[in-house]
Amino acid sequence: MYEILKKIKDNPPSLKLVPPLKLRRHADGGRRKKKGKNFMKGIELNDYDYDLPSERIAQYPVNERDMSKLLIYKENNISKDIFRNIDDYLPSDSLLVFNNTRVIRARILFRKETGAAIEVFCLEPLSPFDYELSFSSIEPVEWKCIIGNLKKWKYGKIMTPFVFSGKEYKLTAEKLKPEGDAWQILFTWNYSGLSFGEVIEATGHIPLPPYINREDEAEDIIRYQTVYSRIKGSVAAPTAGLHFTNNILEKLDKKGIKSVEVTLHVGAGTFQPVKSTNISSHEMHCEHFFVTAKTIELLLENQGKIIPVGTTSVRTLESLFWLGVKIINDPLDFRSDLSLGQWEAYDLETTVTVKESMEALLNHLRERNLSNLHALTSIIIIPGYDFRMINGMITNFHQPRSTLLLLISAWTGIKWKEIYTFALENDFRFLSYGDSSLLFKKCTLFGLFFLLHLENYFLFIN
Repeated sequence: MYEILKKIKDNPPSLKLVPPLKLRRHADGGRRKKKGKNFMKGIELNDYDYDLPSERIAQYPVNERDMSKLLIYKENNISKDIFRNIDDYLPSDSLLVFNNTRVIRARILFRKETGAAIEVFCLEPLSPFDYELSFSSIEPVEWKCIIGNLKKWKYGKIMTPFVFSGKEYKLTAEKLKPEGDAWQILFTWNYSGLSFGEVIEATGHIPLPPYINREDEAEDIIRYQTVYSRIKGSVAAPTAGLHFTNNILEKLDKKGIKSVEVTLHVGAGTFQPVKSTNISSHEMHCEHFFVTAKTIELLLENQGKIIPVGTTSVRTLESLFWLGVKIINDPLDFRSDLSLGQWEAYDLETTVTVKESMEALLNHLRERNLSNLHALTSIIIIPGYDFRMINGMITNFHQPRSTLLLLISAWTGIKWKEIYTFALENDFRFLSYGDSSLLFKKCTLFGLFFLLHLENYFLFIN
């Protein structure tokens, strides 16, 4: 840090002073100009690549959740510890935001009479459209699914046996119509006393990521879930939360660190590779999320203290801000479910503050006598994005050339390379079952300039 300060002292930057009111509005999430199409076209994936040896991709979790390694990035410094000690690095007035989604056993394996194996991967419910209603249904349900070995399933129904309470039953799948790259599948079963949630628990497999090169095992049923997971719907775990234990949660509570929960059901698109060389050509997946009015109130009360656990919580919080902006800009346009498109956050020019945005969301819910907000988001967060809601994040280490790595770079700037190099050189384990990091905001040029003048001030008074 001293060397950086010395360089700035020798070559002071030319800064234009900004009135205090504008500084406050900027820090509160307002007065930002839209980025425009040319901005996103400047993001080249080749600039977000690194060499990840296969042996560094964790195939299994560590024996104890909280004994995973923890990288800490704060004030441009990088250090390491174990996750069990994360409370030592979190400000005591922090508000942690957890994603309480629960991974479903989304992979269902069928075998045709010919012997051909067919995998049906459940993505999201279509009828009933609501997750809870679909899982509790004892009637046939329809889901959007990806079909493995589709060429072997040209027509007809396929079945798989399953056992429940010591008796054998059959689950039947029937293709109805294509849904983009997926299919609309009708599921029926021959016992009306079972809900679809119970059926899928009895027949399905935990959907491990494609870079985990093994079949799912009994241990994954527990370890590929967070200890606080409650709401069924994800086909991938919010992996930053896998390191938390009940003991850690108790320690954080005793320290006075508050927490709230949101629900974002993680889709299979989280593993979708970015095939284009320029991010402007990449199509982001859409995900459902749910936030209670009480949570929005707590977010409003704790501005400047919010640390999301995982990129899914980051995307939920930032989406919330922009949905509030959309309501303020065009309140008549929101008579049904709220949604945020992939690039909308970059197309909107706004002077709306976080406070105004959250209050708009609360008013939206009150006017409709709702206690829970349900929305869809396809937001993509890339370098140059102006974060509005968060003050740090807890996250794992992500794949090269991925949208998640772009999000990390948006938060840490070019420092992501130094952070990932440190992790590789210090034997950190990567991806879903890998180690964790706690990332605070990068130190800006203005911040360094301020520290320099602060140093000069102390020299003067001494």
